[in-house]
Amino acid sequence: MQTINRWRVLAGSVLVLLCTGAIYAFSVFAGPLTSAHGWTMGQVMLAFTINGAIAPIPMIAGGYIIDRGGARLAIFGGSLLFALGFILTGTASSTTQLYLYYGLIAGLGQGFAYSGCLNNTIKLFPDRRGLAAGLITMGMGAGSVVAAPVAQAIIKSSGVGAAFVRMGIVYAVVVVLGTLLIQPAPNGYAPAGWTPPTGAAAPVNHTWTEMLRKPAFYLIFVMLGAGAFSGLLIASQLSPIAQTKMFGISAATAAVLVSIYSICNAAGRFAWGAVSDRLGYTTAVVFIYAVVAVAMVVLLTLHSTVGFVIGIVLLGLCFGGVMGVFPALTMKTFGPRFQGVNYGIMFSAYSIAAYFGPKIGASMGGGAKGDYTNPFIVSIVVAGVGIALAVVLGRVLAVKAPAASRPAAQVGAAS
Repeated sequence: MQTINRWRVLAGSVLVLLCTGAIYAFSVFAGPLTSAHGWTMGQVMLAFTINGAIAPIPMIAGGYIIDRGGARLAIFGGSLLFALGFILTGTASSTTQLYLYYGLIAGLGQGFAYSGCLNNTIKLFPDRRGLAAGLITMGMGAGSVVAAPVAQAIIKSSGVGAAFVRMGIVYAVVVVLGTLLIQPAPNGYAPAGWTPPTGAAAPVNHTWTEMLRKPAFYLIFVMLGAGAFSGLLIASQLSPIAQTKMFGISAATAAVLVSIYSICNAAGRFAWGAVSDRLGYTTAVVFIYAVVAVAMVVLLTLHSTVGFVIGIVLLGLCFGGVMGVFPALTMKTFGPRFQGVNYGIMFSAYSIAAYFGPKIGASMGGGAKGDYTNPFIVSIVVAGVGIALAVVLGRVLAVKAPAASRPAAQVGAAS
């Protein structure tokens, strides 16, 4: 069997996702795009919505390739496609071109790269699924930490088009270097010297058709969508929300806050991923939804810079937690063998949230009103639904878990 350096694969995957993670800095580009081309905020946000909505296509197709040993191909092709879409977006002169370049091309590329990096790498960490998924998705979240201030600086000096083009060229170079570190994960991989915990049940690998017949799939699906909703609403419009009369924050400060949100997004993926390995995935998810609700209450009641910072810090940590915990939860529930396709299908919930989150934010809180009270209230309700479903899922998994394995690890924890 080929020798696998799983930490090198992890490093290469994080490097690639640091580039594709620029997607979460879109709110920095949104305002300048409207000013440069005369487009409305709703028209611009549709590009972000399309980008997220098409994610299941490359996630599922990429998963099929990954499950058959083609991780490097999926990652390399997807990464270059993302960089190309970014470069072409800088040349867009119509909304049709914006939707094609940023929404479709960059979206397809991001999906292939994300699916390859995530699902291939966590197969190499059966002993630390939550941690590995957290680190991988942390790379995705951290991408906008760098992208936001860089984009802001280029936009100020040379315009929004130049920002897309220059950053896309750099991304193309970096992802090639990252892909060189990638190796496909063998089926049934286990690190040297590691054995499953005593009493832990052997993983049962479900195909996607078998997964769709399990009630747990539908619970996790809705939970993922509910968890991503508020994070995507804020990520897509953080800068415009900050500059409304509700909070009165300047554009320059808003750009800094985009980076702060991104840092928290990245940190949350690692932190919640590691925590979920100990507490159990369903328990961690309940806490995540509860914190989301608290964050939204803060935004509703503290209309100040301090209140806004507290709110986005909490939301960033929780959005990151959702993206870090659910890949591992899916693998734990349905097995590692078909994780690529299975999580690709599960990730469709993210795309639904990517449609409704920004749309509800823009339609109910954008425009001349500048009042995001209603979107914040909707987010609290969605978080409440997530808590209820997480409790139900915990009970479903507890019933199915072998009695011998329950003392060894809490229901939902990594095997």
